Amino acid sequence: MIIPVVLCGGSGTRLWPLSRSKVPKQFLPLVDAHSMFQNTLLRLKGEDISRPIVICNQEHRFMAAEQLRALQTDPLAIILEPEGRNTAPAIAVAAMQALAADPDPVLLILPADHHIENQPGLEQAVKKGASLAARDFLVTFGIVPRHPETGYGYIRKGEPVAGTDPDQAADSFHIGSFVEKPDLEKAREYLQSGDYFWNSGMFMFKADSYKQELQAHAPDIAGACQAAFDLAVEDLDFLRLDRSAFLKCTRESIDYALMEKTDKGVVVSLDAGWTDLGSWNSLWELKDKDQQGNVALGDVCYHDVQGSFLQANSRLLAVVGVRDHIIVETPDAVMVAPKNRVQEVKRLVDTLKKAGREEASTHKKVYRPWGTYETMDLEERFQVKRITVKPGAKLSLQKHHHRAEHWVVVKGTAKINNGSKEILLSEDQSTYIPLGTQHRLENPGRIPLELVEVQTGSYLGEDDIVRLDDVYGRKE
Repeated sequence: MIIPVVLCGGSGTRLWPLSRSKVPKQFLPLVDAHSMFQNTLLRLKGEDISRPIVICNQEHRFMAAEQLRALQTDPLAIILEPEGRNTAPAIAVAAMQALAADPDPVLLILPADHHIENQPGLEQAVKKGASLAARDFLVTFGIVPRHPETGYGYIRKGEPVAGTDPDQAADSFHIGSFVEKPDLEKAREYLQSGDYFWNSGMFMFKADSYKQELQAHAPDIAGACQAAFDLAVEDLDFLRLDRSAFLKCTRESIDYALMEKTDKGVVVSLDAGWTDLGSWNSLWELKDKDQQGNVALGDVCYHDVQGSFLQANSRLLAVVGVRDHIIVETPDAVMVAPKNRVQEVKRLVDTLKKAGREEASTHKKVYRPWGTYETMDLEERFQVKRITVKPGAKLSLQKHHHRAEHWVVVKGTAKINNGSKEILLSEDQSTYIPLGTQHRLENPGRIPLELVEVQTGSYLGEDDIVRLDDVYGRKE
């Protein structure tokens, strides 16, 4: 049985301001109506493909669960990392989970932020990978390069794998070496030689083979992951790894920890329209363009613009006389960069983090397991929010030490606990919740509940919430 493992880590900082650490790129609909994570799940087809194992940061657990639910996909497990430790530890705990479900599973490791245009090409490569994994090889998939690329690492192919089916022999090689991201001149040499693949970050191997090789080459990671898995606890629909044990893992990619050291590594050629959506340039390349090479998304007006990516998300974006630029507007930030410097967006995000700017990590619209809230206005001693609660969902029973709240229902029906009273409010009705009063909001209806919340008080931070009861396990 092939068990897919979908890796949902990473913060996608190079796609800021659209991608942010609290809502990273893999959970965004960058290509079509589905998120990158959902499109990864939709590729998992075939009778021999099991339910997936999903690994994500605990901050993203409800987004992952909601997007799985939207596809009616029942995962084998959703494993929560207390902090990211890169791919080697993540895959290790996935292997342990897989072995608990099947005596001899083959893992198909898929990052959640890839775009693949040719599904039959992917399925053909996976079939080749499965046959090699059955022979205890550790398989990685090498992308046939289409142009000299400086944003990806490379894999140099070695000798063809002996004993391989003749139809597969031209596509399966021992790994010669892993190569860091090259400069443009070196990338051109790699492309011309025909001996190099782009490093996809996709893998396939038996779970037991991975565990054995990791124990041999990175025993500290293997031991820490085993302890974290053995001490893991179930929390609602999630498996929460033991924090103290998992944080003893070094931050290591599977490439560094294992694939560069093992003698069992092989690479299978993959030519399926693969793109790692890691930068604005890659998104520009993927999208349809006008005759001047521009991508324009949203409410955009432009004149004398060429080769640019323009995206507006909340208002009119007007652009004149720009060449080869990325301009992205969101409700709380605008980012402008030349296309040849988009890799530096990550440095920009680091600068914002050092300055303590919330825009580095969160959007104005914040996602919660029950719905969303968006700050419409914020001044000293008052804040106005728009709150949307999904049908059947309810917030925690809570109170605040420093603020009072006024709720006005705009759409739907609200069931509210306000102190000792339980009330139902419909559109255009309101209630006042005094400071220190226990309260709870619930949507008993079949359509989303929308309301306006006005907070007043001496302190309006999100950390002034004392949760007394919570269906999502967030009670202090």
